[in-house]
Amino acid sequence: MAGRVEDAAGTTTLWRPVGPQELRLVEASGWRRWPPRLPDQPIFYPVLNEAYATQIAREWNVPASGVGHVTRFRVQTLFARRYTTKRAGGGHILELWIPAEDVGALNEHLVGTIELVGTYTD
Repeated sequence: MAGRVEDAAGTTTLWRPVGPQELRLVEASGWRRWPPRLPDQPIFYPVLNEAYATQIAREWNVPASGVGHVTRFRVQTLFARRYTTKRAGGGHILELWIPAEDVGALNEHLVGTIELVGTYTD
């Protein structure tokens, strides 16, 4: 459970950096669903803090597409606890690895809407 933001209401807050295509798909869902992963994307990995999500948006999404976005969402904690925290580097670089085939189940356990909390450009 290291690094997780869990609250007393039974939800866990997660962040996800996205490019413009993924953001359009989330918006088209009414801000309520993550799109299925592409065949070459076996893992859906939201991150456990906004600082790391911002770092990815700026360092990966902006160079790749000219814009990077940071989203925040909440999921039922009991669902989130099915997956282990992965340290992808030092300190704050923490991710929750959810197999691609579980994204539909993740969507069923979202609480509220997916929020856009930051946009970055070059």
